[in-house]
Amino acid sequence: MKMSPLPLLLAACFASTALTPAHAAVKPAAAAPKAQLKVDYQKFTLPNGLEVIFHIDRSDPVVAVNLTAHVGSAREKAGRTGFAHLFEHLLFLESENLGKGGLDKMTARIGGSGANGSTSTDRTNYLQTVPKDALEKMIWAEADKLGWFINTVTDPVLAKEKQVVKNEKRQGVDNAPYGHTRYVINKALYPNDHPYNWQVIGSLDDLQNATLDDVKEFFRLWYVPNNVTLVLAGDFDPVQARKWVEKYFSEIKRGEPVKAIAKRPGVVKQTVKLAHEDNFAKLPELTMAWPTVEDLHPDSYALEVLAEYLSQTKRAPFYKVLVEDSKVAPNVQIYNQSAEIAGQFMLRVRAFENKPLDEVAGEVDKAFAKFEKEGISERDLNRIKAGLETRFYNSLSSVLGKSALLAEYNYLNGNPGTISDSIKKTLAVTPADVRRVYDTYIKGKPYVATSFVPKGKLALALSGSSKADVVEEKVVQGAEAAVDPTVNAQYAKTPSRFDRSKEPPYGPTPAVKVPQVWDTTLANGMRVLGIENKEVPLVQFDIAIDGGLLLDKADKVGVANLLARMMTQGTATRTPQELEEAIQQLGASINVSARSEDIRISVNTLARNFQATVDLVEEMLLQPRWDEKEFALIKQSVLSQIRQQDAEPNAIASRHFAKLVYGKDDPRSRNILGTADSVNAISMDDLKAYYAANVSPSVARMHVVGALPKAGVSASLAGLGRSWRAKPVALPAATSTAGAPVPAKVYFVDVPDAKQSVLQVGYRALAVTDADYYPATVTNYILGGGGFASRLTQQLREGKGYTYGINSSFGGSKSAGPFVIASGVRSNVTLESTQLVKQILQDYPKTYSEADLETTKNFLIKSNARAFETAGAKLAMLDNISKYGWRADYIKERERIVQGMTLPQVQALSTKYLDPSKMVWLVVGDAKTQLPRMKELGFDEPVLIEK
Repeated sequence: MKMSPLPLLLAACFASTALTPAHAAVKPAAAAPKAQLKVDYQKFTLPNGLEVIFHIDRSDPVVAVNLTAHVGSAREKAGRTGFAHLFEHLLFLESENLGKGGLDKMTARIGGSGANGSTSTDRTNYLQTVPKDALEKMIWAEADKLGWFINTVTDPVLAKEKQVVKNEKRQGVDNAPYGHTRYVINKALYPNDHPYNWQVIGSLDDLQNATLDDVKEFFRLWYVPNNVTLVLAGDFDPVQARKWVEKYFSEIKRGEPVKAIAKRPGVVKQTVKLAHEDNFAKLPELTMAWPTVEDLHPDSYALEVLAEYLSQTKRAPFYKVLVEDSKVAPNVQIYNQSAEIAGQFMLRVRAFENKPLDEVAGEVDKAFAKFEKEGISERDLNRIKAGLETRFYNSLSSVLGKSALLAEYNYLNGNPGTISDSIKKTLAVTPADVRRVYDTYIKGKPYVATSFVPKGKLALALSGSSKADVVEEKVVQGAEAAVDPTVNAQYAKTPSRFDRSKEPPYGPTPAVKVPQVWDTTLANGMRVLGIENKEVPLVQFDIAIDGGLLLDKADKVGVANLLARMMTQGTATRTPQELEEAIQQLGASINVSARSEDIRISVNTLARNFQATVDLVEEMLLQPRWDEKEFALIKQSVLSQIRQQDAEPNAIASRHFAKLVYGKDDPRSRNILGTADSVNAISMDDLKAYYAANVSPSVARMHVVGALPKAGVSASLAGLGRSWRAKPVALPAATSTAGAPVPAKVYFVDVPDAKQSVLQVGYRALAVTDADYYPATVTNYILGGGGFASRLTQQLREGKGYTYGINSSFGGSKSAGPFVIASGVRSNVTLESTQLVKQILQDYPKTYSEADLETTKNFLIKSNARAFETAGAKLAMLDNISKYGWRADYIKERERIVQGMTLPQVQALSTKYLDPSKMVWLVVGDAKTQLPRMKELGFDEPVLIEK
C-alpha cells in the first residue's frame, strides 16, 4: 500500500537533526505560505480515453515520461495475486517494435535515467527522465508497450520473470527482518474478499501458478487507453508533443469501461493480537494498526497531522513517554497510510533488546493518555504547517517527481489540480479536527497488534497473542526448472496504420547546461562554492568537515557518529526541544551525519529564511550543549542500531567486506557506528576532545545551491566567517594505492535458513584521483554499471532469473576505494551465481565489442543533459570541485575522456582491474546448504568467518 499524495509531499521533508552555531535570535517564519502552491499543467483526452497531462519546465533540457495504469494489486483475483507487479516487470522486456530488451536497451542508447516502474495497491507506473531530443522515441516506445506488447509474452518469458519477482519477494520480505509484518497485519485488518487483504508482491504459490492465459486476460482488462494516464513534464514543445501522442497512441483501441472500486474501510470488530518468531530479528517489534479512511477523504488531512504530532518531535507524546521517560525504545514511528479505497493508522515500536512488548504496550497507552489530556496546541499545529511550503517545493525538485504527483492525483479523482486543494485542506486543519479524528478512529477502537520477536523469545510477545500464519519458503536445491527466455516468440504482428518498426529520429541535440559556479572564501579560510538556482524559492547547503571516521581512535570507534548526533541536541542557550522548534518554525531542516571521511551538516530552507537558518547552524557549531541526558539516550539508540545490523544480511555483508578489502588497520574497515564495546567505552569527554581537536573551518568546505545570489549568501555567512576560528587539524595521509593484490578466496558468513545469499565480490582498487579511475568506471558500464544494459543484469537476472538485481562499481576518494559487485541471489543457486559472475569477468576483456563501446559513449555523453537537474546533483558537483580541486567544468573533461576511449584501452583496463582471481568472494547465506558447494568455485576451501 502506498502513501497518499499529500503524505508524499510531507515525506519529502528531511528528518530534523542539527549541528551548532553562535547564538543569534531566530527570525520568525511567515505564519503561512502566501504563494500559490500549485503545479501548472495542461490536460487533454484522446478519443480512445487516454488522458494526457503536460507540464512545461524549461530549467533543464530533459523530459520526464510517466505512463500510469490505474491498476494495482486491488484489481487482482484471490489465488492470482501479484499479477499487477508481475506486469510491471514484463512490460520492460519486449514489445513488437522495440524488440528484445525493449525500453532498457533504448534507454542506454538515448542517455535516459533508467526505465523504472513501481506497483501499489491501486496503480502501476512506468517512468524515466530522458534528454529532450529523445522525446519522440519515448512516446513511440510507451505506445508500443501499451498496444504492441502482449503477443511477445511467451511461456519461457513468463517462467523466467516469475523467478525474478520471487527473488524480489525473498529480498524484501522473506530474507529481511520484520519482512512479513505487513502481510500479517493486512490479513487481519481486511476481510478475505477485500482488495487490500493481500500484498502487492503476491504469494510465491500464486506467482508460480500463473498461466499465460491468466496474464493475457489481466492485460486486456486493465492495460487499455481508457485506464491509463500519460504525463510529460519538462522542456518540450507542447504542440509538437501532442501531435506525437496522437500519432502513436490514437489507434490503440479503447477497452471495456473500467468501473471504480467502492470505498471500503478495513474491519476490526475486536482487537487482534498475533505473534511471530522472526528468523532475522534481533529486537522485539510491536506494530499496531487501526482502520481509517481513503485518500482525499476530508479526515485524511487531520489524520496526517495527528500522526506527525504524536511521534515526530521532542515535544511529541510518544517521544516523551517511550523514549525519554520509560526508555523502552530509541524512537517511535507513527503514520497514516491511505490508499484509494481504504487507509490504516500505523504505530511501530522496535524496542530495546529483550524488552517485553507488554511493557511497551503499557507505555503506548500512557502516551495516548498524555495526548488525550493535553491535545495539540495552535503553536504545535502551526509548527507542522510551517514546513509544508518547504516540503512542497522539495517535491518539485525534479520533473520526474512532478510527473508522479500529477499522475497520482489524476487517477485518484481525474483532477491533477487537486494537489493545491490538498495543501489548502492541510493548512485548514484545526486542533479540534486533530482531536476529533483521534476520537473517531483511534481512541478505544479495536486494532490489530503484531509482535515480531527473535527466534526462541516468544515470551517477549504481547500476552494473549495467537500464532501468526506466516508461510516461509523451504530452500530446496534444484527446486526451480531452468528456463530459456532467449527463444523468439512466434506470433502474428499486430497491425498498424504505419510502419512502427522504424524508431523515430532524435530531435535537435540539446546543449548541456553546466551550472555557473561562484567561489569565495570566508574570513576564517573556509572555501564556499555556490550555484544560483531560481527554480524554486529554496536554498540547500552543506558544510563538510573533513575527518569523520578517519579521526576516530581505534579503541573508541563511534565518537564521530555520536558527536554528529549530539550536535543536533540543543545548544548552550537552547534545550534540544527549543532548538528543534526554532528549526521547524523556519520550515527548515538541519541534518548532521558522520561519514567515513567527514562530518556533514546538510540544510534545506526557504530562501527568505536563509539568514535565520544560518544563524542556527552557527549557534549549533560554536555552542554545543553537551547534554548528558541526551548523550545517554543517543548511546542507547546507537547500541540498538548495532544490534539491528546484526540481523540484516546486507549490513552484515557490507561490514565484513570492508574488513576484508581494507584490512583491520585502515579506519575505513570499521563500522562508523562502532561496536557495542567501543560505544559503551565512549564518554562525553571523548566527544569534547574530538570536537576541540577536529571541528575547524581549516578542514571544512561549504556548498550552496538555491535562489540567492553570491552576494546575498556571502553577506549571510560573514558572521560565521568571523566567529568560527580556524585551527590546524592533522588528517591522515591519503592512501592512493591499494597495495599488492592477494589471491582470490571465498569467505562465508552463516545466516541460518536464509532464503537468499548476499554476494559482495571485489577488492581495493583505485583512488578517484588516479588517472585510471574515470576510464575504469567507463569500462565498468557494460559490466555492471549500466543497469539493464549491463552483462551482469542481462545474464543473472534476465537470462537466468537468479536475482532481482546486481550491479558493479568503482568507489573511492583521495584514497583507494573498492571495486565491488553486489547482489542478493536465490539461495539454492549461490554457487551457480558466483560461477556465472566469475565467467563474465573472465570473458569480459575478450568479448567487449565496438558496439558495447558505442552504447557506453552514447549513454555517458547524452545523459549529461540531465546531470545537474536537481539541487542534490548540483551539491554533489560542488563537493567534487572542492574536495578534489577539479575545474568547474570537469564534466567537459570527462566527455573528452569518454569520446577518446578505444576498444584496446577498454580491454587493457578490464584485464588490469577486473581480474576475478584477485578478488574477495564474500557470501552471506545459509551455510548448511550452501557452504560445502562453494569449493567448486575454484578458489580453494571456503573460509567460514562468522556464524
